[in-house]
Amino acid sequence: MEALITLLPGDGIGPEVAGAGRQVLERIADSHGHDFRFSEQMIGGAAIDACGDPLPPDTVAACEESDAVLLGAVGGPQWSDPNAAVRPEQGLLRLRATLGVFANLRPVSVYPELAGASPLKTEKLAGVDMIVVRELTGGIYFGEKSRSDSTATDLCTYHTHEIERIVRVAAKIAGERRGQLCSVDKANVLETSRLWRDVTNRVMAEEFPSIDLETLLVDAAAMHLLSRPADFDVIVTENMFGDILTDEASMLAGSLGMLPSASLGDSSHGLYEPIHGSAPDIAGKGIANPCGMIASVAMLLRHSLALPDEAHQVEQAIARVISSGARTADIATGADQSLSTQDMTTAIIAGVS
Repeated sequence: MEALITLLPGDGIGPEVAGAGRQVLERIADSHGHDFRFSEQMIGGAAIDACGDPLPPDTVAACEESDAVLLGAVGGPQWSDPNAAVRPEQGLLRLRATLGVFANLRPVSVYPELAGASPLKTEKLAGVDMIVVRELTGGIYFGEKSRSDSTATDLCTYHTHEIERIVRVAAKIAGERRGQLCSVDKANVLETSRLWRDVTNRVMAEEFPSIDLETLLVDAAAMHLLSRPADFDVIVTENMFGDILTDEASMLAGSLGMLPSASLGDSSHGLYEPIHGSAPDIAGKGIANPCGMIASVAMLLRHSLALPDEAHQVEQAIARVISSGARTADIATGADQSLSTQDMTTAIIAGVS
């Protein structure tokens, strides 16, 4: 297979983990006879520093021409002024909108060997295996904003078609898993959530009657993610709620550094990134966990390049390395010896045939 993959290293630890992702893709290409070409472009704070734009036109063009996009991270304290007219996160939001990737898939599972790295009791973590499907291009993040000396507003808007398409994505995934879908909203307070609930109930009743639908308010969902996490199969929710809940769910796995994500639209073209941020406190130290990025590579192989066998090999390689006791600093406990980003990457690559 031939494929063009755009790399967006970004800021903080982004370049370090993006480099790990590229190494894994190169190993897959070499071992399976694929031809993967790479285009490296700027995004976020690095792009602001270089040209004043967090998403330069050359980056947009490269992403639109590629078969998939692999992103490191954006942001950092040097660009964190909330009153600044240009911020790194604007580049990421614009990229998602430009690519039309409205469905963010965030799988959350717990390696038994890492149960001790989670703040939850180990008995709570048995059997945790869920996917959070987050609506990615609507809601309050994309709404009109205003600010005066004494007031500020952020408009949250959802349209019926936006809710329908994300619910369909989540329901189809649930149908391929345990057949359970949990829709999360705040319908006791928010009008957008009342529309979300009405549309979800209709779509599920008309199109997916065999799927078991549960509806939770977001505050209850946050509680149940900690009290009964193994009960969840697929969760579907709006943009801001999904952002918050998946960061909470990452603690089940022991670290933000373990979890991948895929952002998909109507085509196979997708945007892939670990869910962690730029972690400026450890940037340049060579200790970032590459597992979330490498697991994102597996999702890229499966969803955008239609290479499920290669994706499975990468996932199995991560699992074997974790089982062997290899750890980066964020998931090390007790007397565990911490590996560098590159050593962890090398160990995973060695397991990819």
